[in-house]
Amino acid sequence: MRALVTGAAGFIGSNLVAALAREGASVVGLDDFSVGNFENLRGFAGDVVAADVCDVAGWGRRAGKVDAVFHEAAITDTTVTDQLRMMRVNVESFRDLLEWAAQARVKTVVYASSAALYGDGAVPMREGARLNPLNIYAFSKRAMEAVAAGAQKRHPRMRIIGLRYFNVYGPGESFKGKAASMIWQLHQQMCAGLRPRIFEFGDQYRDFVYVKDVVAANRAALTRGRSGVYNVCTGLKTTFNQVVESLNKALGTRLAPDYFKNPYSFYQNETLGDPAAAQRGLGFKAAFGSGEGIEDYMRSAS
Repeated sequence: MRALVTGAAGFIGSNLVAALAREGASVVGLDDFSVGNFENLRGFAGDVVAADVCDVAGWGRRAGKVDAVFHEAAITDTTVTDQLRMMRVNVESFRDLLEWAAQARVKTVVYASSAALYGDGAVPMREGARLNPLNIYAFSKRAMEAVAAGAQKRHPRMRIIGLRYFNVYGPGESFKGKAASMIWQLHQQMCAGLRPRIFEFGDQYRDFVYVKDVVAANRAALTRGRSGVYNVCTGLKTTFNQVVESLNKALGTRLAPDYFKNPYSFYQNETLGDPAAAQRGLGFKAAFGSGEGIEDYMRSAS
């Protein structure tokens, strides 16, 4: 199998190209290195095409014939407020990519969507729930799903699967700085000997999904499942207090949380996905709970 991975130098993309290469696939990585970091590709010996994902005419010829596309490239920083830029990079490039894939007779396109589409919806969040994007990033992901649905109707022989990632963490995210996961942010504080700062009183929870499970979900989507969208989550609640507890255990520290008042009226206190559709449709089930994932993560970070 020959696969194209966009956003290959990014967090999830770099983990994906490494896993595919280990399994013997021929992998082409695509990245413009505007956000991703070459350090994430140090161990990758495959081809890397340096190009803007929006320039399909430019990179399409260089990528060559592929059997599958894993589309991870996007602006993921939710603090970006340039709406036109967000839509061009996330939506219009995806529209062009799908048409290129159809013309190139690509069998499967797996693309990154996001749990941000659910906004402040009720938990557990299911694929059929009402979508409520609260920022331009989330709106762009909803638009991507609509583009995918339209392309599927025009090109029924091509499988197009969207994966709604929940709160992803793991190796390869450190270059993201303030946009990295809360697990990484708290880890950094604790490694510096500081008490981890979390909102009062740490009982807010997330569905944290380890990047190794995200990679497994992408690999499952390559061979199984109908076109559509699926949650990539654990279905497990992890409070920020529990994150601190797991980090203390993994780091061998005893740092108590430093609680402070939440200044945001719009803050989402609860995020939890329903994994049932992915289990049925893709055969995917997360292998790591947050405790196991954090322990594995800290081993790689040390």
